[in-house]
Amino acid sequence: MAEAMKGLKRTHRCTELSGANIGETVTVMGWVQKQRNKGGIIFVDLRDRSGILQLIFEESEIGSEGYAKAEKLRSEFVIAVVGKVTRREGAVNENLATGDIEVRACELRILSEALTPPFPIEENSKTKDELRLKYRYLDLRRPDLQRNLILRSKITTTIRAFLAEEGFIEIETPVLTKSTPEGARDYLVPSRVHPGTFYALPQSPQLFKQLLMCSGYDRYFQIAKCFRDEDLRADRQPEFTQVDMELSFVDVDDVIEVNERLLQKVCKEAIGLDISLPIPRMTWIEAMNRYGSDKPDTRFGMELTDVSEVVRDCGFGVFTLALEAGGSVRGLNAKGQAQMPRKKIDALVDFAKDFGAKGLAYLSVQPDGTYKSSFAKFMTPEQLDALVKAMDGEPGDLLLFAADKNKVVWDVLGNLRLELAKQMDLIDKDQFNFLWITEFPLLEWSEEENRYTAMHHPFTMPMEEDLEYLDTDPGRVRAKAYDIVLNGTELGGGSVRIFQSEVQEKMFEVLGFSLEDAYERFGFLLNAFKYGVPPHAGLAYGLDRLVMLLVKADSIREVIAFPKVKDASCLMTDAPNVVDQVQLDELQISISLKENE
Repeated sequence: MAEAMKGLKRTHRCTELSGANIGETVTVMGWVQKQRNKGGIIFVDLRDRSGILQLIFEESEIGSEGYAKAEKLRSEFVIAVVGKVTRREGAVNENLATGDIEVRACELRILSEALTPPFPIEENSKTKDELRLKYRYLDLRRPDLQRNLILRSKITTTIRAFLAEEGFIEIETPVLTKSTPEGARDYLVPSRVHPGTFYALPQSPQLFKQLLMCSGYDRYFQIAKCFRDEDLRADRQPEFTQVDMELSFVDVDDVIEVNERLLQKVCKEAIGLDISLPIPRMTWIEAMNRYGSDKPDTRFGMELTDVSEVVRDCGFGVFTLALEAGGSVRGLNAKGQAQMPRKKIDALVDFAKDFGAKGLAYLSVQPDGTYKSSFAKFMTPEQLDALVKAMDGEPGDLLLFAADKNKVVWDVLGNLRLELAKQMDLIDKDQFNFLWITEFPLLEWSEEENRYTAMHHPFTMPMEEDLEYLDTDPGRVRAKAYDIVLNGTELGGGSVRIFQSEVQEKMFEVLGFSLEDAYERFGFLLNAFKYGVPPHAGLAYGLDRLVMLLVKADSIREVIAFPKVKDASCLMTDAPNVVDQVQLDELQISISLKENE
């Protein structure tokens, strides 16, 4: 039977005790990690969020009744113990912060008994994710997860303090707002008061933070919940947290400068990491040409090489047809991989096909300098030599080539580069490479919609020198946009915003919106701009991703208290779920489910 605390007050968390407390009588409370009965003496490891402390129960010190209770203790019982801190009699446990002390109990209260957990509460759990997430309240007791969430709290505290010091004002923006579908799908919330209408949950506070600049707040920030109804990946969730900010009377360099100092402060406070400033910058086109990605992992080399001119007149149709269609031929040099078995090369070909490649051409430079290749018979020895030279190929190297439209080639080789780096163990997990990507294309062509769409959003300012191309060559226009990348993951992004009405109207025209359409979707913002709007710019970080990378986790689920799984459901609460008919009737909603095929 559970006992009350009866006036007991905890004096210390487990690892707040040290050799300095020897001789003191203390009260500690927490969960039983494990109990070991050695006959006449019982050892208990007590766990709280700070760590583990060893307790000793001997009948001569705790009495027969207390000793009998100690014999009942099992994993995850919640207990309170009064005892004296002493130097550990056995060997010091170097793996514990409290490894040189123990508490000899004189009083024990069992505050709560526990069923046997469905999996061990221990670090680096090998338990399947599905089971862990179903019992997330138990999973969250694991020390590594607790450390992650405590560090997340420390990071948000640091961010708030830094931004407040820099003159930012924290302002909350609405969670129930208007759907403005231009990007990912919205989560919709039906209105009971206005039947047949819906709110949308915000994908970001974008429009509201621009309105706050119109309202004269100068520097805003918010740690904001955002929602996107999109397919999940390791670093995506249907609900996620952004560190969102907007600044007035600034340009690109001003936003980057304050955020570099913010990142420097956060990394130092959170994990003791020193970031040297300024953080390197790279234009979007350079990143794509060198790494095949706008979020390149620069912890290793293996950069792409454009060999289009080298193979332009060769006899290999795959190369020449791609070039005639306006595409390119590019390659990767996997150093020292010439002896890769054909089976593994075929697996790389299949991997490349997942990213749009029709195939993958390869050439291995043998130790004796001869070539083994999937296309050697179509090219002269001189052409092959020139190709190997262009790729900086040496005996022992495996050269891999993709030929197609630039977008496909970049995507294929960019992902293949990461896959090879994993296979070849080229990535230093202890390295943190930050990088700014700048000068993104303003627009990208959508084959599905047969029109240009905004690469970021419709309020991104074009680079002034490219404004003349909006009418004649929209695909050529660069944006005053910037992303911050860490180790191949986009941490956040932002842009300078359009604040001149004529540029905004031209942008809507290029995107295929009539002025009426634009006012229907964004009228409240456009009307606000008629009353005096300052030049402004902003940026938003994915807080979950930032914490994930700083703790070296593989998924943002490891840094979110109650995450969803890949189908956006919660295994613990069974959400989403059906609701009562009464609720649907109040909302005047009827459900028509399509039958599964």
